[in-house]
Amino acid sequence: MNLQPGFFIFLIGLLSFLLLHSVRIIAPGWRQAKITAWGEQRYKGIYSLLSIATFILLIWGYGQARMAPSLVWVPPAGLKHLAALLTLPAFIFLIAAYVPNNHIKAKLKHPMVLGIKLWALAHLLIGMWLHSILLFAGFLVWAVLDFRSARRRAEQPAASAPQLSATLIALVVGIAAWAGFALYAHAKLIGVAPFGM
Repeated sequence: MNLQPGFFIFLIGLLSFLLLHSVRIIAPGWRQAKITAWGEQRYKGIYSLLSIATFILLIWGYGQARMAPSLVWVPPAGLKHLAALLTLPAFIFLIAAYVPNNHIKAKLKHPMVLGIKLWALAHLLIGMWLHSILLFAGFLVWAVLDFRSARRRAEQPAASAPQLSATLIALVVGIAAWAGFALYAHAKLIGVAPFGM
C-alpha cells in the first residue's frame, strides 16, 4: 500500500479536528480551568479559530488523499441505497438540534450527536477507500464517546414543553434538506450521486 504525503496531511487534519472536539470528553477539568482563567468569550474565540483551522486542514487533506486513493473493499450495491436512506433521520436529527422546543430534541436530548452517528455509520457501510473509512470511523467513534459523555453531564431543564409545530418544522426542514443534498448537492459538492442520478 503506497500512501502519499497527502494521506498523512489528511490524518493530521482528522486527528487534530477530533482531538480538539474531544476536550470536553477527555479533559473537562482543564477545559473549565481555561474558561475560568480566560473568560468564556475568549475561550470560545480561540476554540472557534482552532476549529476552523483544523477543519480546513481536514478538508484539504481529504482532497489530497482522494487524489491517490487506496482501495480496501467493494461494498455490495444494495448498501448504497441503505446508506442514503440512513442519512434521512440523520438530517432530521441535525435540524432538530437547532429548532427550539421540538419533541425529537426533548426525547433524544442530543439529536446532533445521534445525527452524526447515523451519518458516519451510513458512509462507513459504503466506504471503499482507506481515507473515507478512516474519516467516517473516526467520526463514529467520536460521536459514540461524545454521546456517552453528554449523558453523564447534568442535564439542563427544558425551556418549555415541546410543541407539535416545532416538531413539524424540524421534520419538514430535515426532509427537505436531505432531499436537496441527496438528490442534487451531494453530486455537485462531493462528486458522488447517492441514488445514482
